[in-house]
Amino acid sequence: MGVTPTTLTARIADGQSVTLDRAQLTRAATVVSVGAGTNGVGRDGIVIALMAALTESSLHLLSNEAAYPDSANYPNDGDGSDHDSLGLFQMRPSTAWGSVANLMDAEYDAEAFYGGPTGPNHGSPRGLLDITDWKLLPKGAAAQAVEVSAYPDRYAAYEPVAEAILNALATSSSSGSCGDQNPGSGVQLPPGFAGALIAAAQTQIGKPYVWGGGTYTGPSGVGSDGRGPGFDCSGLVLYAAYQASGGKLRLPHYSGAQMTYGQAVAWDDKQPGDLIFFTEPGASAPHHVAIYTGDGKILQAPRTGENVRYGTISEFAGQIMTVRRLGQ
Repeated sequence: MGVTPTTLTARIADGQSVTLDRAQLTRAATVVSVGAGTNGVGRDGIVIALMAALTESSLHLLSNEAAYPDSANYPNDGDGSDHDSLGLFQMRPSTAWGSVANLMDAEYDAEAFYGGPTGPNHGSPRGLLDITDWKLLPKGAAAQAVEVSAYPDRYAAYEPVAEAILNALATSSSSGSCGDQNPGSGVQLPPGFAGALIAAAQTQIGKPYVWGGGTYTGPSGVGSDGRGPGFDCSGLVLYAAYQASGGKLRLPHYSGAQMTYGQAVAWDDKQPGDLIFFTEPGASAPHHVAIYTGDGKILQAPRTGENVRYGTISEFAGQIMTVRRLGQ
């Protein structure tokens, strides 16, 4: 993604005008980024997800203080009051969509909505990719198949708005500068940043892999096997970058979005402290990110059941590998 637009005006199916602000479009960018990095979703799947989020929350990450008072302690865009629903897609902890902490995370919400083999709910409840022949359904019906709403006809009205959002974000991405140190932020990284990045990540060796785990200040969440708190791959990177920059660099918690930061580096020119992104052949975004430490070695949060550890590039043979440099 490039720089998210400040505002966007579009019309729903009946012609009514809708204006979205920067905060809403930032949530939309998360939905788009997660969809782009999930095999099998494609453009239609992203449009369906945007239709659902527009309908359910107007692209706001909503807490629900009446049902879950602690939800207000998480970053949010306001308070909702629909039963015990939370987040962008108004998913319910009581129907096994995830914990309060999970559903107050926009990236988790998008991952859960898309579902499929890499989704956090493993098909129960069903995400979009868990619905047989979802591509054959009208987009509004596909959104309803995931949301199981009492008002199934609402989603279709937002298809033109979802299309307008996706087009606007694609335009900003193609015109934005991915070679900037941190697009749109003007962050100046200190000398020795690369070494500090590795050192910060090294302090977390042995912490468990936790899906969605990791904050700017340390590990978070609890793994499905009860171990925790810990990190996922992008969580480890955002933590290390924040620490190495003295709290100035706040990377997003998603590898596909992190790959838009820093400068592109040729494979033969990679240096310790560079980030390596791993993409499955045929996928449109990476599924994994690691910190290069030299001599073919990486520092990473690999996968469920493992800990933060050193590894080797050869573990990912056959995948597309992209190098980005945040700073020297």
